[in-house]
Amino acid sequence: MQSIEKLKFLTETQVRSIAKQFGTPVFVYSREGIEKSCDTALSFPNAFGLTVRYAMKANPNRTVLEIMKRKGIHIDASSEYEAQRAIHYGFKPEQIMLTSQELAKDLKELVESGVVFNACSLRQLESFGKLFPGKEVSVRFNPGLGSGHTKKTDVGGKTSSFGVWHEDIEKVKEIADAYGLKIFKIHTHIGSGSDPEVWRAVAQVSLDIAARFPDCRILDLGGGFKVGRMEDEKTTDFQTIGKPVAELFREFASKYGTQLHLEIEPGSFLMVNNGAVVSAVDDVVSTGNGGYTFVKLDSGMDLNTRPSLYAARHPLVVVSAEGEHSGKTAEYVYVGHCCESGDLITQAEGGGPVPRITGEAKLGDYVVMEGAGAYCSSMSTKNYNSFPETAEVLVGADGVFQLIRKRQNLEQIFQNEIPVSL
Repeated sequence: MQSIEKLKFLTETQVRSIAKQFGTPVFVYSREGIEKSCDTALSFPNAFGLTVRYAMKANPNRTVLEIMKRKGIHIDASSEYEAQRAIHYGFKPEQIMLTSQELAKDLKELVESGVVFNACSLRQLESFGKLFPGKEVSVRFNPGLGSGHTKKTDVGGKTSSFGVWHEDIEKVKEIADAYGLKIFKIHTHIGSGSDPEVWRAVAQVSLDIAARFPDCRILDLGGGFKVGRMEDEKTTDFQTIGKPVAELFREFASKYGTQLHLEIEPGSFLMVNNGAVVSAVDDVVSTGNGGYTFVKLDSGMDLNTRPSLYAARHPLVVVSAEGEHSGKTAEYVYVGHCCESGDLITQAEGGGPVPRITGEAKLGDYVVMEGAGAYCSSMSTKNYNSFPETAEVLVGADGVFQLIRKRQNLEQIFQNEIPVSL
């Protein structure tokens, strides 16, 4: 029997209050939850020191980043624009590591300011060498294996373009020697899987790569920490996966005489279950016998594209607008408001509707989509169908609501368009 999902950090009264005060749809984040997740990450087992970097692509809202900064979290930036944004928000450049698919156009300025560059290809490494001969640099390697709940979230192995292929170590050394570069950090990242054995294996492979570079003093093992959104999904336990890895670091120190500093880069772990979307039921329609009952929400892929991209499952909790529950449940297919066949909130991998049992949903009721703190607002198809960017609200430990992003108005959607004479 499918379990009915429950609210994670909001109360039903808070849901109704937020909807009335800020309108729907609206993202809501828990400050208390974010801070607790930071504390958990900062307690990751380590042998010789730890730096936690927040993968800011998960959710780059200014207030979210300010909470991270106050907790002592550093930044993992995936583009030059993220690095610039983090600096603008008050992070010191030396707290930021740039790991990007595209070579930054202002790489020279960023590095000169103090940003740490992590070369993700041979071309990037050589470009860095030409700009900064004799300087220290970090290199990302593809360790040859990975982990993810779908092929799209697996960022290690032969199907991934991320990082220098592990068999090209000698080519990396040749470039480093040619420009006098010192590779002080090795970086790997396997994806968003939850298999601790795979993660431990990658740690060992990464340590083996680090052993090939005598100047290496830091090993960054990236992310790869699965977060369970649904009740039947497990969340990675940092202590369980961290203790064996810390022991591997001690063995490395005993064998090679180098006490490697550990870095990790949680993004999802810090934010996923500390965010939700509050939407309203706009319509309920049926396709008759043998068909489905569809609940249409006033939100969709324009603010969370994960269901369309990955068939990702998010808990859906119906909250009565009037505060009275019928106690009934029903089977629905939830869909978004975009005029797009792929805007299915409950769908199978590869497409197609999947019914979900929830509380009875009536017109005007609220539906809370949980597990929306990471890779939702930041990875949306914003302005598709010209829907405005969604507002975002922070809930403090005292229950006070703070607006941390305004909802776009119509003019802001097209303000950068330039009329021309035709």
